[in-house]
Amino acid sequence: MKLTRLFAATLLIAGLGLQSFFAYAEPQQGKEYALVNPPQAVETGKKIEVLEIFWYGCPHCFDLEPVLSAWVKKLPSDVSFRRMPAIFRDNWAPMAKAYYTLEALGELEKLHATLFNAIHVQGLDAANDNTLFDWAAKQGIDRKKFVDTYLSFSVQSKVLRAKQLTHEYGINGVPSLIIDGKYMTSSSMTGGHQGLFASADFLISKARKERSGKK
Repeated sequence: MKLTRLFAATLLIAGLGLQSFFAYAEPQQGKEYALVNPPQAVETGKKIEVLEIFWYGCPHCFDLEPVLSAWVKKLPSDVSFRRMPAIFRDNWAPMAKAYYTLEALGELEKLHATLFNAIHVQGLDAANDNTLFDWAAKQGIDRKKFVDTYLSFSVQSKVLRAKQLTHEYGINGVPSLIIDGKYMTSSSMTGGHQGLFASADFLISKARKERSGKK
């Protein structure tokens, strides 16, 4: 009886050890991350770029947002984070325009999470221009200024560029993270948010070594 219990305990410990090993196994190309082919230019200069590609209408992006924001605050000083709205279809463009309008008006940091919440909790139809304009006015933004910016050539140019890059990065869905223009990872590839950040941390370290010429 004692030997049986000892054997069972040994199997349990071994199983936990294997579980721990796989939980901390190094992310693998083709599984937890993929190459961006061809690599894309970064906008962060000497800093390693982490780019989130998202869509305001995506529930998974909404779910990720608070966890991502907490992770971003802890990024090393040689890493810079930015976002880009995805545009897979033309009906995604209005929410991309909303993002770039908030950015142009200097309201993005204040209202990014607020807009997410309005869409997914309060049921705001942000794809409807007038509904979005009314929402912006309720946030204290001059309605005419928001409308003029939303319809501006500058915002439209950024939307067209985002649509082009959505395809050039080779992503299959959102949210996705692009590390230094070379590597792509996502929660769907890694099995969840925890795996996403483990993969991103690994790829940041990989990009850092590549930039310094180390193997």
